[in-house]
Amino acid sequence: MDPIASVGSVVSVRGAVVDVNFDGGVLPPINTALVVEWDRPKALILEVHSHVDPETVRSIAMQMTAGLARNTKVRATGAPIAVPLGDAILGRLLDVVGTLRDRGPALPSDIPRCGIHNPPPKLDDEPSTTAVFETGVKVIDLLAPLAQGGKAAMFGGAGVGKTVLVMELIHAMAEKYKGISVFAGVGERSREGHELLTDMQGSGVLAHTVLVYGQMNEPPGARWRVPLTALTIAEYFRDQKHQNVLLLMDNVFRFVQAGSELSSLLGRLPSRVGYQPTLATEVASLQERIASVAGAAVTAIQAVYVPADDFTDPAVTAISSHIDSIIMLSRRLAAEGFYPAVDPLASSSVLLDPLVVGEEHYRLAERAREALARFKDLQDIIALLGVEELGAADRLIVKRARRLQRFLSQPFVVTEAFTGMPGRSVSRADTLAGCRAILDGETDDWAESSLYMIGTLEEARRKEANAVKTGGDG
Repeated sequence: MDPIASVGSVVSVRGAVVDVNFDGGVLPPINTALVVEWDRPKALILEVHSHVDPETVRSIAMQMTAGLARNTKVRATGAPIAVPLGDAILGRLLDVVGTLRDRGPALPSDIPRCGIHNPPPKLDDEPSTTAVFETGVKVIDLLAPLAQGGKAAMFGGAGVGKTVLVMELIHAMAEKYKGISVFAGVGERSREGHELLTDMQGSGVLAHTVLVYGQMNEPPGARWRVPLTALTIAEYFRDQKHQNVLLLMDNVFRFVQAGSELSSLLGRLPSRVGYQPTLATEVASLQERIASVAGAAVTAIQAVYVPADDFTDPAVTAISSHIDSIIMLSRRLAAEGFYPAVDPLASSSVLLDPLVVGEEHYRLAERAREALARFKDLQDIIALLGVEELGAADRLIVKRARRLQRFLSQPFVVTEAFTGMPGRSVSRADTLAGCRAILDGETDDWAESSLYMIGTLEEARRKEANAVKTGGDG
């Protein structure tokens, strides 16, 4: 058998798609890396996507191809893109090929590296037990509990608070679980990446976090492969260090979008709504690798942009089919000032089962949903005729649902600088106790404002007592 050809030359460049000719020898395997040997200071890495003919491969660039000319020499590595691993990368910011981007000290030369294409764990290696991952966010812990070692996704349009919620969950992981966080910024704006890095340095979370970025201004190849780089790092801490890992991706829709851009450049016919025909396969190959093994869990929390708030979009439905806990963010609730703007009726979780969370939690969640659903049904009547025209039973439901809605809002640690309100993390027991008290009518005579943007019910009680006292003094 002929040896793998090691040196080729560029024959065509179409944006992020580069064709390379290897004259003689066996072509480099698919998904292996090619290094462009050009005179620019920054390296240009390509990844083999397909074999066009017996002498030519079609590859995808991980960096900008501006200035790349035909006949430029290209060296085949024969191995996949390999990224650095280990404790040395904690607190650092990497790009898709594992290069440091935080202007910090260089990594040690003997650091272990691993290719970004790995198979998912075998099904019989995955544990069957399910533990609840407490986030400290009331509305999530009550109505859409997350699984330790499961996959959760936050779906929402632009500007409803996905990134803020992701940052709060990083904070919760560092505070409560003392685990490792791996953050994949997929198609992030440079401003958002810079803000996240600065916030993490300020809050002391960065030392337990690895940041991996493929930003919006980078070519689609970088945005398409950056989740795999982050996953490879998470798998190392899971398999070699046996540590629990929180994998955060913001935003998985940009991964799909990058795949769609590349699909057009590769000349494939588009599928539904212009997406790539390989949409389901690409999403599945990413999501199936997010798994836990005995002794260590990878808990994934993903932000998913919903184009034009259309939850039937093919990208959104493809991603949601792999998810355990679905957290829907509502523009209407955000406009009314309820933060986090989680829609309690549209959000769901496979863990909301009496066998997992317990009978009491399950019943309370059902009661809360019933009250909020009835309130939603009555809103048109209230808008037209007013609350006074409702029957006594419906008036009581509306009163409790409005108080419950306010109780499920809470200030976040990461928004303290903007709101001036210290963040609250609420245990699941306190969340359940507060909901039970509201649904049982203990707060019927309280002002609604006493329950807005607070942590536990005890805090609301103090707020109410102060309001009564100052009102009495006036």
